[in-house]
Amino acid sequence: MVAAKRKRNAAPTAAAVPSPPPNGLTNPQENSEVIDAPNAYRASPDSDVDQRLAPGPIKSEAGSESPLSDVPDVEPPAKKRNTKKGAAKAGAAIKKEKEDAATETTPAKKTPVKKAAKDDMDDPEAEDEEEAGEEELSAALGRPPPINSDYLPLPWKGRLGYACLNTYLRYSTPPVFASRTCRIASILEHRHPLRDPNEPEHPTKNRPDREQPASIERGQKYVEALGVANARDVIKMLRWNDKYGIKFMRLSSEMFPFASHEEYGYKLAPFASEVLAEVGKVVAELGHRVTTHPGQFTQLGSPRKQVIDNALRDLAFHDEMLSLLKLPEQMDRDAVMILHLGGVFGDKVATLDRFRENYKALPQSVKNRLVLENDDVSWSVHELLPVCEELNIPMVLDYHHHNIIFDSEQLREGTADIMNLYPRIKATWDKKGIKQKMHYSEPTPAAITGRQRRKHNPRVATLPPCADDMDLMIEAKDKEQAVFELMKTFKLPGYNTFNDIIPHVRNDDNKVAMQASNKKKATPKKKGKKVKDEDEEMEDDEEGAVNGETAALVPEEEVGMGGPEGRVYWPPGMEDWLRPKKREVKPKAAPGSAKKVTPAQKRKALADAVALEAAVKEQHESDEDAAEAATPATKKAKEALKQRAAAARAKSDALQNATAPPAATAAAAPATTTKSAPKRKTPAPKVEKEKEEKVEVTPPTSDDAESELELNSSEEDVPVKAPKRPARAGARSSGRANKSKVSYQEADVSMDED
Repeated sequence: MVAAKRKRNAAPTAAAVPSPPPNGLTNPQENSEVIDAPNAYRASPDSDVDQRLAPGPIKSEAGSESPLSDVPDVEPPAKKRNTKKGAAKAGAAIKKEKEDAATETTPAKKTPVKKAAKDDMDDPEAEDEEEAGEEELSAALGRPPPINSDYLPLPWKGRLGYACLNTYLRYSTPPVFASRTCRIASILEHRHPLRDPNEPEHPTKNRPDREQPASIERGQKYVEALGVANARDVIKMLRWNDKYGIKFMRLSSEMFPFASHEEYGYKLAPFASEVLAEVGKVVAELGHRVTTHPGQFTQLGSPRKQVIDNALRDLAFHDEMLSLLKLPEQMDRDAVMILHLGGVFGDKVATLDRFRENYKALPQSVKNRLVLENDDVSWSVHELLPVCEELNIPMVLDYHHHNIIFDSEQLREGTADIMNLYPRIKATWDKKGIKQKMHYSEPTPAAITGRQRRKHNPRVATLPPCADDMDLMIEAKDKEQAVFELMKTFKLPGYNTFNDIIPHVRNDDNKVAMQASNKKKATPKKKGKKVKDEDEEMEDDEEGAVNGETAALVPEEEVGMGGPEGRVYWPPGMEDWLRPKKREVKPKAAPGSAKKVTPAQKRKALADAVALEAAVKEQHESDEDAAEAATPATKKAKEALKQRAAAARAKSDALQNATAPPAATAAAAPATTTKSAPKRKTPAPKVEKEKEEKVEVTPPTSDDAESELELNSSEEDVPVKAPKRPARAGARSSGRANKSKVSYQEADVSMDED
């Protein structure tokens, strides 16, 4: 058999198998190969199995992958709008399979595979949001309104629970969740030894070396380490639940990745015996209840032997996991496995007969835990209840599923009529001495058709008319937050133990303290780098004031527990509050817009302008008598000094008005013109003053002001342009003549001064 090939060696050599990977490699924040199992994010396992099963028999050779518990990369085929046509096609497929005896060896068609998108992970039920046809929509709108009971089970004495994942703990640092998994490619890669066996594995620096020989035991150690990390986090989740009054939880079926896989499956004992016993000890200590819910591929009514074999293997895995908890007798009896009957396969009677036959062949330990649940696709309460009474199987009533699939000839939609079946349903539990449980959820408000109503609302608004001591599983996307919502609405026990979280701030983990310590150890920045923007500095100061740069380390047992104030509740739709605040990227300024000017730059520009103006004024007063005898070079230097002063003043005015509103700048322009006239007492002509004042008021940048000043000075000062001699290109004087001329003029000036 193939199972013999998959059986692990009971006594592997110690030298060939290294120690398990360090804890850092089971943290998805540090290792991208560790991913979330998608079913943990669902409100409830999808029971629509007819169209999600592989279209042909599964290949049994090495390297094939069973659809039973593989990871989230499989894209389901598009759903058919006409359910009657779908049922007819399914019946035709069964008939063809019976007629063709050679189909057992036919290779299966490859299911299309896509990369898991982030949006799919955030909302795993998004596939049910396709638009409905006109006929389907009109039929749904014409259905009678539901008749609900007005009974509320208050005061509440039962236990409320959620399924698989705690949203608050999942975004803690480090994350706490019990559904880590990986891809099969990662298992195969970790069959090879590390590049440096003497160093611990690192996601980038020390990876497995594929050029070295592979070992199945080595890859098995890797996947086992993920399972152990998941089980240890269950302990944290249980203590978190107990702190906030939640005493009921569904364990994730992906706690041990690929444990029931056809090729890569494995037994949990002995490697997981100790950690699961620790989990069971905490469950017994706190008086909680734990259950499981195998997925949609686990069905005992399929006509295909391969699917039945997969289901038997998966049920055996769940039974072993619950048995290794070593719970007290009654708690162990209450640790049940919820199962959907599965698809119809074109004939409900034949499907029920196959289920009866396969159920009778199950091990007694699996029978003791198995319970059936009505689904939202095929099987109603009236169809399952007689089978449960016949085979001594407890039946879980799911109110949400019942409102979608029910026998309209015997009762109406809603919770009122189903209450008549409560005694019969409860009797199926009492007969086996198991504490009864029910499931409750609500459709989204916008749902109209049956397919649309299958999608669970993130939270529920009310309690069903169940017994006040019921173990009630709330199947909602917001998980523990949906339980909190009911606690707040009806003031149930535990409602005063939690408070709203502070958006984007977590004071119950060590992320802030670790960042502060890493900042101290960081290398200093380069001296030439400019200071941060003022807004960024304010944001950093606010963050430091909230978190504290010198925050003390939170004890390990208190990490993720909500702190002394119990800040673990986030309002509906505010899931983003669990994550760190995204850094806002400010848009770059347009090419023609003015740059932001700091106050220091304004002060410096103003001081430079004042200094240059003072220098020009002093130079004008000292050289007033010698202006007529000055050489062209001296005049040019003085004019350049004046231009620099004017440019500095223009730059200062432009910087001062850079951040002012346009209206204020326009209003200030006339005042600037009138005030600057009496202050500037220079011997230059009045026309020159007016031109300079124009430059002071209106230049967009300092460069433009300087270029305009140069143009103005060339128009008003003719002697400066004399050295260019554009009109006398032919008459060129010698250098000796020019030298003697300049020499005589300098001598005359010196004689006059004497």
